[in-house]
Amino acid sequence: KSANPQWREQFDFHYFSDRKDMLDIEVWRKDNKKHEELLGTCQVDITALPTKQTNCLELPLEKHPGSLLMLIAVAPCTGVSISDLYVCPLADPSERHQLAQRYCIKNSFRDIKDVGFLQVKVLKAVDLLAADFSGKSDPFCVLELGNDSLQTHTVYKNLNPEWNKVFTFPIKDIHDVLEVTVFDEDGDKPPDFLGKVAIPLLSV
Repeated sequence: KSANPQWREQFDFHYFSDRKDMLDIEVWRKDNKKHEELLGTCQVDITALPTKQTNCLELPLEKHPGSLLMLIAVAPCTGVSISDLYVCPLADPSERHQLAQRYCIKNSFRDIKDVGFLQVKVLKAVDLLAADFSGKSDPFCVLELGNDSLQTHTVYKNLNPEWNKVFTFPIKDIHDVLEVTVFDEDGDKPPDFLGKVAIPLLSV
């Protein structure tokens, strides 16, 4: 019931500098569980923003009244990576030794926010649900930890896809849960859900 809402939410997105990405923003109004109405959209060209500083932006909504006030910071991100299985970032023994020293007990309080890393090797899926009329699916896998999200490429027309990717996340909260979801790519339509597993970090 507000025309001037304040959310004060923070979201982290992994932005790889070799891509020319636009940040798409939509504002919706919800009357009840069934009725939603789009109140406006706007875009931010990430490549045009100065780096290593917080940018205060007032963004007018396209074709609708109103504007959004946002703080956007483009900063170097440590610890996040996507790589192929044969170039696994933590496979090097010397690198593992450095990390062991970095996170040993005597260095516990050197940087309170630097909790650690989680490395996930996404190998393959087996016997997925067929989502297409052809009896196949176009599966891809999304990994979410806290509000961090990374995903694999799509393997087309396959119920037993092999991704063989390695994902490395910085851990911000040891009580977070790693959520791994498999979707079927469906062109311009929203992807179809094929399955999900949740793994609490404390169980690893």
